[in-house]
Amino acid sequence: MTAEQQAADRVAAVLAERDAIQANLLELDDSFVKRVLEGATLTGQTKERWAAASSTLATLWETYLAYSGVIDRVAELGTGPRRPAKKDLPELTSLLTGGCVVLPGAQVPLARRDLASTSRPPITLIAAVGTMRRAFAEVTEVTSAVDGVWTAVGTPLDAAAASLASCRPLAAGLGSEIETAFRGADSSVDSARAAANADPLALLRDGRVDTSAADRAREQAAAVAARITELDRVRQRAGRRIGALADGTAAAHTERQGAIAAWHDAAAWLAAVPPLPPPIAAPPASLAALAADGQWSRLAAELDRAEAELAAAVAGTAVLRDAVATALGRRDELRGLLRAYKAKAARLGASEDPALAASYDQAHDLLLAAPCDLAAAESAVAEYQRAILATEGRR
Repeated sequence: MTAEQQAADRVAAVLAERDAIQANLLELDDSFVKRVLEGATLTGQTKERWAAASSTLATLWETYLAYSGVIDRVAELGTGPRRPAKKDLPELTSLLTGGCVVLPGAQVPLARRDLASTSRPPITLIAAVGTMRRAFAEVTEVTSAVDGVWTAVGTPLDAAAASLASCRPLAAGLGSEIETAFRGADSSVDSARAAANADPLALLRDGRVDTSAADRAREQAAAVAARITELDRVRQRAGRRIGALADGTAAAHTERQGAIAAWHDAAAWLAAVPPLPPPIAAPPASLAALAADGQWSRLAAELDRAEAELAAAVAGTAVLRDAVATALGRRDELRGLLRAYKAKAARLGASEDPALAASYDQAHDLLLAAPCDLAAAESAVAEYQRAILATEGRR
């Protein structure tokens, strides 16, 4: 390979490298994080580190412009139909391998400077690329760290903001308590976001992003949104629930009257009946007023309490009716059992047995008494049953 061909290959390589450097610098310069940091009012660690990174970035661009100017001359000498020419090889080689890029930045100390030298000795293209690479890494380290914090913190904060936005139209008219809670949640989201925007790097601890403030804001917003949704549901259903409570109470009164009538009937026949449940309370008179005043939190609590009390009263009525029916059914069952064993005594030829007759009479009288002592009657029937079975065993 000729010297011209070798130089042409080297020229193509440095041109491609310059294009890649330029593309990366432009992407960094136009990045969202860099543009936001430039326009933000920063504080703390982020302010200090971005100030240093901004200075580094400015120097990086100055270095690139100096480097790119050399590359332009390299392209002029080394590209084209008959390029590079042999006569240009010395200059081209000097540009490709020698010190040709004057860096901005710190000057050489006077004590180490030659009388005829400049204060900033030029460096090679390779050294210039190395310098730019280190500067680029320094700047992108800051922007990447900030981007990582904003991404981690932004997820819970965006979720919190979405929760609040979805219920914002519903919050009006739900009462001062809810409005205060909503403002508090909204303020928490704004405060966490402002802190993350002003000094995001303060949230980096041991390589991990501290999202605790954002997570608390999300939880607070979710709780407020859930409460607003719940109270709006109360507001939407308030009329129906109040009407249903009134209808349910009226039906429960009717059912209780029927159960009380059955209880009085049973009390005439049974010595022991279950106690009557307490009267059914009327719906609170304040419900309509609370709805009219928009006091939805209190209305929700009052409705929940009244509905629970009504449900308990309905259940108590059902228990009473079942207990009365069970007691009367047990009396009738014992009567049937007593008749069956009397018939068995007749089949055994023991109807005239004085002891059996006395046992039967005792059980019979207890079961026909009004009121009936059901426990005593049950014991007497069991005694008569044992006597019949003993007689059967002897025969």
